[in-house]
Amino acid sequence: MTTIPEVKIFSKPKKVCEAVAREILKLTQESPQKRFDVALSGGTTPKKLFKILAAEFSAEIPWERIHFWWGDERCVPPQDDESNFKMTDEFLFAKIAVPKENIHRIKGENIPEVEALRYADEIAQNLNYRGENPVFDLIILGLGEDGHTASIFPDQIELFENENICAASQHPITGQNRITLTGKVLNNASRVFFLVTGANKALRISEIMNDDEAAKLLPAYYISPKNGELIWYLDEEAASRIS
Repeated sequence: MTTIPEVKIFSKPKKVCEAVAREILKLTQESPQKRFDVALSGGTTPKKLFKILAAEFSAEIPWERIHFWWGDERCVPPQDDESNFKMTDEFLFAKIAVPKENIHRIKGENIPEVEALRYADEIAQNLNYRGENPVFDLIILGLGEDGHTASIFPDQIELFENENICAASQHPITGQNRITLTGKVLNNASRVFFLVTGANKALRISEIMNDDEAAKLLPAYYISPKNGELIWYLDEEAASRIS
């Protein structure tokens, strides 16, 4: 981890998500650009974030300016309960006035390698570039107990050097196929927000924040935007082992 991250710690998960929601409101209202491209994450904490955005900010955020993408997706149909898209659709899109053309779904029902190429092409046609890679205004990431982020797992750290925008990956235990943004795209974002809550994430957080040798085995350790900011939003339980 070469970028010096900002770390914000809150008393409980709801406070974490409220802070991120307020920051999204600020960013989308103040951005000089007509559009704002954000890549979303799946998981329990983003679900809380989506609920708050829909319930408390639906009338304030300029949804028509925001284009929604995903950092990763499970290779399942969009109606499957494991679909990151389904979760976002249920808890956010169904409750806000966002144009359908602003929602850029990873088609998890397609052949993984084929869909990785198709989604990469859609990103390339829509986003601005910085250097050789597309630029997301914001990427929201989570952290797995094994240290993975997006769908880059500890046995696939080479995806940080992959030349493509997207790649097919595989969960090392279940064998489930995934599609993920590669490390070069993740690290080309203008902003990366990690949302991490819970005591079960405390060990990995401490390894990363304390720059332990063990952290070098964790994909999340290598998230380091070259031309952007990195902010970790943590609750007290997740931050409890930072020295």
